[in-house]
Amino acid sequence: MTDLVLTHRDGPIATVVLNRPEKLNAMSKPMWRQLGETMLALAAEPDLRCIDIRGAGGKAFSPGNDIGEFESVRSTPEQAKAYGDDLYLALNAVKEMPCPTVALIEGICVGGGLELAALCDLRICGESSRFGVPIKRLGLVMAYPEIEGLLALVGRAATLEILLEGRVFGAAEAKEKGLVTRVVPDGEVEAEAMAAARRIAEGAPLVARWHKKFVNRLSRPEPLSAAELDEGYACYATEDFQIGYRSFLEKKPPVFKGR
Repeated sequence: MTDLVLTHRDGPIATVVLNRPEKLNAMSKPMWRQLGETMLALAAEPDLRCIDIRGAGGKAFSPGNDIGEFESVRSTPEQAKAYGDDLYLALNAVKEMPCPTVALIEGICVGGGLELAALCDLRICGESSRFGVPIKRLGLVMAYPEIEGLLALVGRAATLEILLEGRVFGAAEAKEKGLVTRVVPDGEVEAEAMAAARRIAEGAPLVARWHKKFVNRLSRPEPLSAAELDEGYACYATEDFQIGYRSFLEKKPPVFKGR
C-alpha cells in the first residue's frame, strides 16, 4: 500500500504528512486508518516533545474526505459506520495525543481536514488559507465525534454558523472565529510552524504534557479529585525542575531531560 501518511523525525519533533498531493490530500478510508495508527505509535514514544501535522505538496492541508470513493465505501449507513471507525480512530488519536500538536496549514483546510486541524493544540496558517464545512451540499451530516473538536474550539454559535451556512471563508475570518492560532504570510507557514514546535520542544517536556492534560481536564464539568489536585505539585519531584530553576539562577539555558 502507498504510504498515505509519512512521518519524519528531527530529534524530539515529529512531522506527520498527509501524503496524497495529487488529490490535495483528500482523506480516504485507508488514509484515516494509517493516520490513526501513526498517531497511536507516536503517542507511545516518551522522548517525543511535539508533532507538526501538515499536507504534502504545499497547496493544501486537506479538503476533507474524498467524495470520489463514497459510492464504493460510504454509500449506506452500514458502510458509513465502518468508515467512521477508521475516521474516529484517527481523530481520537490526535485528541488524546499526550504531547503538543501543531497543525501546519497551507491552502485549503475544509471538512474532515478542518475536523483534524481543530483537534491540534495550535493551528498556524497562511494568509490565503481557506476554511469551512460545506457538507450541506452533499446531504451529509457531521456526526457527534466529528463536531466535538470544532465545538470545543469555537463554541456553539460559530459551529452552527459554519455548519448551517456551509461557507468557505478566509484566514482572517478563521482567526476572528478562533479557528486558527496564528496567520502568517503564505511563504512563512512552514518556518513559523516549525519554530513553534521548537519553542515547545525547548521547554520541559513533562510540563508541556501536564499542561495539555490539565487544560483538557478542566474542559470537563465534574469536580477535580484530591489526587488530580495533588498532581499539580508532581513537577517538583522531577529532575527537570531541578535543572530549570538552577539554570535560571545561573542565567544559562536549561537542557531538559524529560524526567
